Amino acid sequence: MLNALPTEDAHARLAAELKAKRKRRNAWANVAAYAVLIVIALIMLYPFYWTLITSLEPTGNIYEAKILPKAISFKNYIEMWKGTTVPFWRLILNSLIICTVGVVSTVTLAALAAYPLAKMKFPGRDLIFYSILALMVMPNEAGLIVNFITVNKMHLLSADNATLRMLGQYAAIVLPGMASIVGLFLIRQSYLSVPLELLEAARIDGASELKIWRSIMIPLALPSIAAFAILEFVAYWNSFLWAKIIIQDKELLPLSAGLLELSGMFSTNSRAVMAGAVVAIIPILIVFAFGQKYFIKGLEGAVKG
Repeated sequence: MLNALPTEDAHARLAAELKAKRKRRNAWANVAAYAVLIVIALIMLYPFYWTLITSLEPTGNIYEAKILPKAISFKNYIEMWKGTTVPFWRLILNSLIICTVGVVSTVTLAALAAYPLAKMKFPGRDLIFYSILALMVMPNEAGLIVNFITVNKMHLLSADNATLRMLGQYAAIVLPGMASIVGLFLIRQSYLSVPLELLEAARIDGASELKIWRSIMIPLALPSIAAFAILEFVAYWNSFLWAKIIIQDKELLPLSAGLLELSGMFSTNSRAVMAGAVVAIIPILIVFAFGQKYFIKGLEGAVKG
């Protein structure tokens, strides 16, 4: 018994030393991981920071790396605010209209289309879903010509009345993006996690399929729907190429495409463009700040589904 005590103490000291070494090793591993993440974050954030400080400088070379602005002036933001360079507030209004109509219509259509593909049984259901999913391999640019011909055949761009012409051009921006394969996939995956027993109980009580979709499926899949709505808001807010192609009246351009009007053939007000870019980023940051919880939860639910 007396000889066993030192042995027990030795084992205890050895275990304590191993535990301390393991903690130090984990601490250094965490330090290295955070260092790498900080470097990556700085590399990703620097372009935004460079845009901000360049938009605050009144003069100077914009094509040089910098940490701090050489001088600070709000001249570019004041010009944007007053609309002396471009109709800034009209561009904001255009973006808000396009985002509101686009997000509501796209999310509603995706949520409706995902329900039968997830919870109804009919011949060819899986074939239809995987056929739609296969279209994701096509780049968005591949559909530009087809979309242009389609909206042109619908006479959305040729109305004589000014109001109808405006509504037609707004619709021409939104319509090609309403059928979202990404949204269909995300929401369908979320629907798959809903127990069939809830749906069967609702059908026994006499609820219609539309009632089941509205009262059961939508509330339970709300995080995924919110996540998709955030993605669509960012996509419509940043709409540039398609808007630039399809919009014929410059005063109807969204903000991202309208900022290009600051660039001329012989001169470019680059600092004003950067000031507009900074302003254009603010709504996206606000949406992500308030919807981050739903965004992460929605994507997790879609992946688990």
